[in-house]
Amino acid sequence: MKATVVLGCCLIVAGNAGAAVAPVSFSSLLREMVDRDAAARRPAPAYTCAQASSYDRASTSPDKPETWWANGDRSHFVRSEKNEGREEWVLMDAAGPGAIVRFWITADKPAGQVRIYLDGAAAPAVVAPVEDLVGGTALVGPPLSAERARGRNLYLPIPYARHCKVTFDRPNFNVTKDRRDLLYYQINYRTYPAGTAVETFTPGSVERARALVAEVQSALLEPGRAVPAGLTGRDLARHVAPGETATLSVAGPGAIRRLAVQLQAANLELATRQTVLEAAFDGEEGLWCPVGDFFGSGVGVNPFKDWWREVTAERRFTSYWVMPYERAAEVRLRNAGKQPVEVTLRVEHGPWQWDGRSMHFRANWRQEGPLDARKKFDWNYLTAQGEGVYMGDTLCLVNPVLRWWGEGDEKVYVDGESFPSHFGTGTEDYYGYAWCTPQVFDSPFHAQPRAQGPNNFGHVTNTRVRLLDGIPFRTALRFDMEVWHSRPCEIPYAVATYWYARPGARAEPRPREDALQVFSFPAPAADIRTVSGALEGETLRVEAVSGGKTQVQAITAPRWSGGKQLWWMDGQPGDRLTLVFTVERAGRYQLQGEFTQARDYGAATVAVDAGPASAPIDFYSATLTTQVRDLGTHTLSAGPHRLTITLAAPNPRALPRRMIGIDYLKLTPASP
Repeated sequence: MKATVVLGCCLIVAGNAGAAVAPVSFSSLLREMVDRDAAARRPAPAYTCAQASSYDRASTSPDKPETWWANGDRSHFVRSEKNEGREEWVLMDAAGPGAIVRFWITADKPAGQVRIYLDGAAAPAVVAPVEDLVGGTALVGPPLSAERARGRNLYLPIPYARHCKVTFDRPNFNVTKDRRDLLYYQINYRTYPAGTAVETFTPGSVERARALVAEVQSALLEPGRAVPAGLTGRDLARHVAPGETATLSVAGPGAIRRLAVQLQAANLELATRQTVLEAAFDGEEGLWCPVGDFFGSGVGVNPFKDWWREVTAERRFTSYWVMPYERAAEVRLRNAGKQPVEVTLRVEHGPWQWDGRSMHFRANWRQEGPLDARKKFDWNYLTAQGEGVYMGDTLCLVNPVLRWWGEGDEKVYVDGESFPSHFGTGTEDYYGYAWCTPQVFDSPFHAQPRAQGPNNFGHVTNTRVRLLDGIPFRTALRFDMEVWHSRPCEIPYAVATYWYARPGARAEPRPREDALQVFSFPAPAADIRTVSGALEGETLRVEAVSGGKTQVQAITAPRWSGGKQLWWMDGQPGDRLTLVFTVERAGRYQLQGEFTQARDYGAATVAVDAGPASAPIDFYSATLTTQVRDLGTHTLSAGPHRLTITLAAPNPRALPRRMIGIDYLKLTPASP
């Protein structure tokens, strides 16, 4: 009930924004974040959105192709400064009034301090360990601050009236010529026109708005709750033969506030790509996108939810994008494939006061390829002419090999810029994760609903939607993504883009029905090592973990059995991980395990059931490798048993992640 009240108040504030005199504040930005109506109107007050990042500074111009795709996108800064004996590296230095609206970061060492200086103050308004501030709980917890697939994200707004400077420091942080200390970052920030009243963030801002923060956090996790009551619903359910179109029309003025689709077909994956959702608002064609891509699922039904969309295992695709129209709207489902499809379409619409700030919803789609992904080139997501706000995208591709596909950076040019005001650090970084991690996750802001595997092979869907980090443009926007694979291969790329625009806007590339293919490649099974009799680490049941976190990791080197390992990280000495393995036949067994070793791995003891712990095993290595370890001989009954790993003091040369990686366990019959 509280979240509903906050959202309702938020709509009132946004609806009168043209006459409002209230300053931009921490609380107003939180309300705006969950105000869907505000996204469908020209921003008031106006703002621009730009990005500070660690992109490779060798990239200076597309006219210099030898450096334009430079890939050393880490540990580049505005400058360094001496402050109270510290060397602080400046990540962002921006004049206000403005607000930080997204902060993403990853590093090889989760250590160091982030300091945010506001309005020229000598003391920072925010100072916290990087892992606590971005992705941790220093200011706020999930979903506004969370680590997802190794990428650390903070979406809590930080407004400032005159100036913002963000710095990073770490003892002995040494940016060498080849930048061995790896710090990747992106900071998206708004800039308002001079004279815009903005209340600067203070250390007490979060506490004073604690109730509002909690309500916004809750609302973000339940996107359907923010849909107003009392909407009018229109339904369509029919058999759509190849080449046919099913249509629903509604009269205006009004706004579609929920749109839901269900599909049934002999080949459902094909139907999600070849059933096209189309829409026209006030006679302007504004939406042309395959159902799966539009809803962020990609090819197939891949359940997830964010603030704007939701996909369930029951094949229900739901959109919460607000779609205003002055006179009329028409929504269509076209079967562009060769199989019949059973479709259901529900459109829920309600009142909308159309005015000079109202914008139409737009969604475009394109697929191209397979593309030669080693050529390093900029692939256009969208080129828009007119006035509007860019609100997100869904990237779908099919990787024919196990190796990483996404070295490319986003480049966003606003209103004719010659150099992009958004220059990224890697495709997965743009989508909020890191280190090529093929882990399925979702959140209100970004998701990876599909990562087929093994490793980075197969169908991949990455999606990102924008709330406070939308990108306004007055006359034009061009969004490019570098295509850059780590191996010679060809890849099909498909992207859906979401944006709002004033009437009359135009976009390229134009939609093409002949591009609606679903690609597939044979899995390169020969590249996966298999150890006979292995109890794969990624299949062991985690019964308990007292500190840190566990996940399944899949990368191509080292060559783990089955291509994956069970990965435990960021625990403290004394923390325990208890795993359950099953013995098929009672007997006496030699127990061995293959474990990963690297420079950020820790040390641990190992015990079986209630038996004594082993001596500490050191998993530190200067290089990434694996080693088989003898875990003793044990008399084991048939059935489940427990393996307890307890973190010990790490090797002093190790980086402070205290990682443990279990490739597999293996039981070999031993002599009585």
